[in-house]
Amino acid sequence: MLRIVEDLADIPAAQWNALRAAASLDAPAGDNPFLAYEFLRALQDSGCATPATGWRAQFLTRWQDDRLIGALPLYVKSHSWGEFVFDWAWAEAYERNGLNYYPKLVGSVPFTPVAGARLLAESDAVRAELIAAALQLAKDAGASSLHCLFPTEKQALEMQAQGMLLRKGVQFHWQNPGYVDFAAYLSGMRRDKRKKIQQERRRVNDAGIRFEHLRGEHITPEHWRFFMRCYARTHEQFNSPQALNLDFFQRVGASMPQNILLIVALKDDQPIASALNFYDDHALYGRSWGTLEYHDGLHFETCYYQAIEFCIANRIATFEGGAQGEHKLARGFLPVTTWSAHWLAHPRFSSAVADFLQRESGGIERYVDELNENSPFKRVESD
Repeated sequence: MLRIVEDLADIPAAQWNALRAAASLDAPAGDNPFLAYEFLRALQDSGCATPATGWRAQFLTRWQDDRLIGALPLYVKSHSWGEFVFDWAWAEAYERNGLNYYPKLVGSVPFTPVAGARLLAESDAVRAELIAAALQLAKDAGASSLHCLFPTEKQALEMQAQGMLLRKGVQFHWQNPGYVDFAAYLSGMRRDKRKKIQQERRRVNDAGIRFEHLRGEHITPEHWRFFMRCYARTHEQFNSPQALNLDFFQRVGASMPQNILLIVALKDDQPIASALNFYDDHALYGRSWGTLEYHDGLHFETCYYQAIEFCIANRIATFEGGAQGEHKLARGFLPVTTWSAHWLAHPRFSSAVADFLQRESGGIERYVDELNENSPFKRVESD
């Protein structure tokens, strides 16, 4: 039986997380912490992802008797904020032609540009059923479109098989083949890149700044309040909407401490900056940062180099530093292709978007090739 769920409280947490674990067997990224019941529930209960903020939950679920066997986190959206796959130009084109782009349906984890399974299911057949049901729901609701953001490549191809258009994006990820320490990591880089990183780290150290790595169970209410000041400051500086609130951070801190790392920078024993990361056995995910005072190199040290140190010490294979950021390349983050899938109800716009995505895809491939040609790592000559 298919059922639309608007309140996550109507789904047993244990069943959701068991389904997430089952999906991870099919997709290694399927068990990342952002798909956890606790994370999604915190977004809802803190008021961050609710109808009032333009995120009306329409979670598509498949049940066998009383057992959850399939789910797709789905939202009715009245805007395009918090998605990180930008479709503002599509919305503007609709508006210019007197058509409504909103509401639209979006399958995603709000405010989280991290790839993973979006179709949580025990079998290929259930995933196919969820895709078909999501498309039908979009048609029945009169939505302009259906979008699934940051699925795995396999799931993106399954969506394409049912008529959805695929779009490629680029992120920058750091990989750990088993470095013994940060010096070993730097030894593989070209001299100019290695020297630049060493200089950046030296400036922060010379400023008398030290760092604490706080795992979830050691993060106090005072730490969360300080982080919130940093987070708010960043959004003020960039004049961007503040999507998350203190209640959300406190909820995830309490419900999933095993997945949280807070890096705090201190000067004269007083906190001046912090960066929030989530992690699991496979990867560390950089999320948000902020500082109360400027120091040259502080951003890179707090957000990247300290996180890399953590990955090396804990044998974590991948560090995803967040969306976009070509500046990450010089610091050892290499390009990775991400995916999204799209269906548009209007035939003419669907055709136009298909043409655009074909051209864009070629540009993305050339861009990735160019980035790899400019890798900061030493070239290894093949035999």
